[in-house]
Amino acid sequence: MCADGKKILIVDDQFGIRALLSEVFNQEGYETFQAENGRVALEIVNREKPCLVLLDMKIPGMDGLEILKQIKKMEPDMKVIMMTAYGELDMLKEASKLGVLRHFTKPFDIEELKLEVNKQMAG
Repeated sequence: MCADGKKILIVDDQFGIRALLSEVFNQEGYETFQAENGRVALEIVNREKPCLVLLDMKIPGMDGLEILKQIKKMEPDMKVIMMTAYGELDMLKEASKLGVLRHFTKPFDIEELKLEVNKQMAG
């Protein structure tokens, strides 16, 4: 699945969040890819086979859950961490059933997210 163990896909419709997370994880030595919507995210998953996806729950068009379902169809073992701005409990429950490792509520602690990502990438 994950070719080199260093690729992370960041899916968020907010440019600022994508840019921030890319910078943080590039500094950690990862290669990052950014997608502002589901279509772009799925193209990147298909082409790059990232090891981990940081996926925002609320994305216009195809929402995070729909993107998650599509990713899991393509790559059942892909690691996914959800990011959410709301306490969307129903969606989070559904996401957990679909294999999301963990979720972070915005605004999240970047250090905590970094620790979780490093842990998942090492495992």
